[in-house]
Amino acid sequence: MSLGQDLAPHLPFLRRYARALTGTQQHGDAYVRATLEAIVAAPGDFPRDVDVRLGLYRTFQRIWASTNSDDKPDADPSDTGAVADARLAQITPRSRQALLLTQLEGFTPEDAGYLMDADAPEVDALVKEAIEEIERQTRADVLIIEDEPIIAMDLETIVRDLGHNVTGVAVTRDEAVAQAMASRPGLVLADIQLADDSSGIDAVKDILAEFSVPVIFITAFPERLLTGERPEPTFLITKPFQRSTVKAAIAQALFFNVETVPA
Repeated sequence: MSLGQDLAPHLPFLRRYARALTGTQQHGDAYVRATLEAIVAAPGDFPRDVDVRLGLYRTFQRIWASTNSDDKPDADPSDTGAVADARLAQITPRSRQALLLTQLEGFTPEDAGYLMDADAPEVDALVKEAIEEIERQTRADVLIIEDEPIIAMDLETIVRDLGHNVTGVAVTRDEAVAQAMASRPGLVLADIQLADDSSGIDAVKDILAEFSVPVIFITAFPERLLTGERPEPTFLITKPFQRSTVKAAIAQALFFNVETVPA
């Protein structure tokens, strides 16, 4: 198989990481494009002594680090010259990178250390630091859109354990929109397929037409929503999920929401 064929299955998940890291689909996908362009321009530089997924993320991390150095805080990997919103342009701390790599992407501390030029104990310390940051976050009101009762209960427990308030659990598009209009949540967790065959994506579109709110989508088929070919979710987790994955996604989504910036 060619290198391109080897990399293809891992691209949706690199997009997931990049979007969570930067806070938008636009900027995350730009970093992924820059990563692929770098590989095409110099295939001989691609790490061959590690698993291809590690090599892909390693190339991404190098580009991320080079365009977010202290002397170039607003660099854009696509070289379009566009300046990101001040909140989104903040360099995600290494603690958040460690959290996302281990809890969202499932890398071991050793592999995350390889990606971040750190050792495993340092990664563990960074993850601990990130968790402490989560605990300092301003509390948010959360709407859960999920039609499977057990999953909804699990999500509600996770949200409450983080100190957030659950405003309600909706199982259909219409119910989700009605609850959102009534409570104006600060975060939405949305399943894709709902009880009456309606779409969580459509429900979220209806909600976002009325007011801005960060959204985390939950799906068993993440690769369908991580193609980079159309407007797609910025934050997405995969079913079945680990509690730590949900916590990491919530923390990162709220990190980019100005209303939850600690005073």
